[in-house]
Parts: sequence; C-alpha cells; structure tokens
Amino acid sequence: MTDKEKEVDVTIDVQKEDIATDTESTTSSSYEKNPFLDPIVAEHYRELYENSKYECRAAFDPNFEWEEQEEKKLIRKLDFRVAFTACLLFVSLQVDRGNLSQAVSDNFLDDLGLTTNDYNTGNTVFLVCFLLAELPSQMISKALGPDIFIPIQICAWSIVAMSQAALKGKASFLATRALIGMLEGGFIADLVLWLSYFYKSTELPIRLSWFWTTLSIVDIGTSLAAFGILRLRGHKGLEGWRWLFLLEGAFTLIIGIAAFYLMVPSAVQTKNKLHPKGWFTEREEKIVVNRVLRDDPSKGDMHNRQALSPKKILKSLGDYDLYPLYAIGLIAYAPTATVGAYQTLNLRQLGFSTFDTNLLTIPSNVLHIILLLLITWASERVNQRALLCLVVPLYSVPLLGVIAFWKGSMTNVWGTWAATTILLGVPYIHAILVAWVSRNSYSIRTRSVASAVYNMSVQLGSIYAKNIYRVDDKPLYRRGNRQLFILAIALFPLLLLVKAYYIFRNKQKDKIWNAMTQEEKEDYMRNATDDDGNRRLDFRFAH
Repeated sequence: MTDKEKEVDVTIDVQKEDIATDTESTTSSSYEKNPFLDPIVAEHYRELYENSKYECRAAFDPNFEWEEQEEKKLIRKLDFRVAFTACLLFVSLQVDRGNLSQAVSDNFLDDLGLTTNDYNTGNTVFLVCFLLAELPSQMISKALGPDIFIPIQICAWSIVAMSQAALKGKASFLATRALIGMLEGGFIADLVLWLSYFYKSTELPIRLSWFWTTLSIVDIGTSLAAFGILRLRGHKGLEGWRWLFLLEGAFTLIIGIAAFYLMVPSAVQTKNKLHPKGWFTEREEKIVVNRVLRDDPSKGDMHNRQALSPKKILKSLGDYDLYPLYAIGLIAYAPTATVGAYQTLNLRQLGFSTFDTNLLTIPSNVLHIILLLLITWASERVNQRALLCLVVPLYSVPLLGVIAFWKGSMTNVWGTWAATTILLGVPYIHAILVAWVSRNSYSIRTRSVASAVYNMSVQLGSIYAKNIYRVDDKPLYRRGNRQLFILAIALFPLLLLVKAYYIFRNKQKDKIWNAMTQEEKEDYMRNATDDDGNRRLDFRFAH
C-alpha cells in the first residue's frame, strides 16, 4: 500500500463530502466508509470504548460484514421502532405548547381579563423557562438516560397542562406557562440524542424532518379538534378553552405513560420485562451498532448513563466552532414565530369567526409539511446546508414586504390571509440545523450540550420575536412587520459567512494534516489526547 493510500485510510472524514448522502438511494456495504479497517484506528477506538464503558462495545467489530438488503430491512425496523416513536412523543409536546393559540380564538384573553401584552408576557415566561431548563434537562437526561427521563417529562407537563382548565387570572396563567416551559425545556435535545444512538449522520436530517412534520400535522389535528371542542363553551358551565386544555392534556398524559414502553436505552438493551423478546436479533444489534460507529466513531466515547460533569459542560460551551450555527438559530425563525403566534388573533381582528379562524390555519401547515420535507431531503441529496438555507430569506423577504408595506391589508382580508398563510409555509430548516449541529459536534459530550445550546438560541429568538407586536402598533403592526422584514434580510449574509467560516476552518486543518508525515499521523491517531471532538485534525466540518 502506498503512503497516499495509507493516508486515505487513516484520515477519518465523517462528512464524506464526495459521497452521495441520501441513504435510501445510496448503495452501501458493510465495508464501505469503514475507518476501522485501519488497525491503528480500530485499536484507538476499541480502547476508547472500553475506557468509556460504552454500552454497545461488545458488539463493536471492525471486520463484521452484512448485506445491503439486511441493512435496508433493518432501517425500516428502526424507522418504526425509533423514528415513529420520536414523532409520537413529539405530538405530546406540540399539543400542550401549541393549544394556547387555539384558546385565544375562543375569547380566552377576555374571559381572564388579559391584554395582548399579557399574552406576550405569558409567551415570554414560557420561553424563558423553556430556555433555562435546556441544559439542566440535558444533564438529568444524560445521567438517567432519555428512555427514563423523557416519559417522566411528558407525564409531568401533561398534568400541568390539564390544570390550565382551572385558570382564574393573570397570576395562574403566568404560573402554568412557567411550569410547562420548565418541564418541556430540553425535551427536543433529549429526543435528538436518543435518535442519534440509532441513525447515521446522513440519515438523521430526514428523520428529523419527519419529527417536525409532526408539528404541522399536530397543528392541523388540534385545529380540527378545537373546531369541535370549543363548541363545548357553556357545557357544565365551562368555557370552550377550559375543555380544550383538559381534554388535550389528558391525551398527552396517555402518550407519556406509553413512552415508558416505547423507549429503550440502546440497540443492545431492548430486552426487559416490557420487551421480553427484544427489538433485534443478535446479528441485527451488531449491524445497528457497527453501521453507526463506522459513520461516526465518536458516538461511543461516553456510555448512555454517564452524567456530564461541570468541566465537560464548560468545555463544550467553549466550542466556538459551533457558535455560527447558534447565530443562525437566533434569527432564522423569528419572522414566522412572530406572525405564527398572532395568526389566530389577527384573523379574528380581520373579522373571521372563532371556528373559521381555526380552520384557516390549516393550509399554512400543509404547505409547511411539503416544503419542510422537500428542503431537508434536498440538503442531504446535494450535500449542501448553508447555500440551500438561502431559500428561506429568498422566500420570506418578498412576503414580509407585502405584509409590512401593503396598504390594503385591512380592507382585503383574504389577500392578507393568503400572504400570511404562504409566509408561514416557508421552508423550515430546523431539521437541517439540528442535524448540522449534531454532525459538527463529533463527540457525545459536545453533541449533548450543543443540541441544548442551539435550542436555547432558537428560544432566545422566539422570546424577542413574540414581543415584536405591541398593543400600540395594532391592528396592522406596521412597525413590527418592518422589523421582521429587516431580520429576514439579515439571514442572507449570515448564511454566507457561516459557510465561509467552515471552509476556512477545514483549510486550516488540511494545511496542518497534510504537512505531517505518515508516522506523525499514526502517532496522532494513537496518542492525541489534547484534541478531541471536532478539534481533531482528522475531522472536517460540514457546511
């Protein structure tokens, strides 16, 4: 073997920039993209997995082979057992954090004596508590395991959600908003971490797109449910929104209880009292474990019940190479977060009835689903992220221009509804960003913290976004819409700068790596301890 060939073997390029990344259409074999065929690499990671007590280390086998058809069949089983479960659990989150918008269409604010600014405050309290709970939730989940902590979370917040049926005024409204935010914070990052145990980095984005497609499906379902439930106003002397909180909270509690059965710790820990036969055969377990590790060897550097120490958290927080992705999360979703939060209120102000309002929110969710799946599939198909995400400002800037500057928005109510509906259907890049953060972390430690911090940046964006519309700016919110217009434009240069940054960092690493001799590279693989995660010279950032 030539030096050049050895160099290719030793270098672990987890991004596989030159390989088509759509798993469903890519032909793969058990030896394709296998870094462990180099004995130096295999020895390094075997030792790492033993030291970390990685729960799947017994299934690790650098020379294990399987057939392509076996893998495809197994992926279908994973999609049912893991991805579908994640989507179902996400239903419980979206029902209880999203039904407030349906409640306000039923005179919720007037019944409790609240103003628009009080509504903003409630949303802000929820988001602040959600944000503050992100890292603590990740720490608890990493110590207990997502399979234990997530069901506890769901059951806890569903009970609080049901208690909203007894709201009396501003104080109880803010208290329940705070509690639900605290209990739901970290849920998304916890669930993404669980998904990463079973899927390769190239498979994760499309599964996450299913995850957020669930959001829109739930919004459609709850809109239809609200159409019926809100008609219970007066039944047993209760307002319709009280029935809404009570019934939908009970529904999520059922999902929370089911989650104890639906989740397992890992691919090799599926046999228990609830699953006496387990999910997989011994051979299937080895396929799941080895395919994931060959895609990203760092996924075995901690075990799934290992807590994150303060030192590890601080080290992960100091990973400046992920800051560009946090910056995207800070502004990318603000325009739709603002418009979406006020969609039902604005439709009521335009003269639509309570029931028509809930039905008129459905088309934007249908459009959202279609464009979300399309852009996520395209990002992995063409192996582009930053450039493809430019579709978002290209799509939203003209529509925000119409909403912000069109003088006929109050008189032409159907035109305003159409512009708002199309805007809220904007291609949703959240699945791309979450997978991008996970991929560029390259260690479980950083991946756990970075997922939480990225979600915190998104929540920070939502906090200021949901305070852009103010009482003194209603009913057209001209000032607020101009601010959203500027934010949408700002996403253009940000995405281009992020791509340029990662290209620059990869070139820096290439320069150092290519200047090393073969012996130096082998020594680095065996002994480099100062560099870990995405700081390693043999890692390249995706962009």
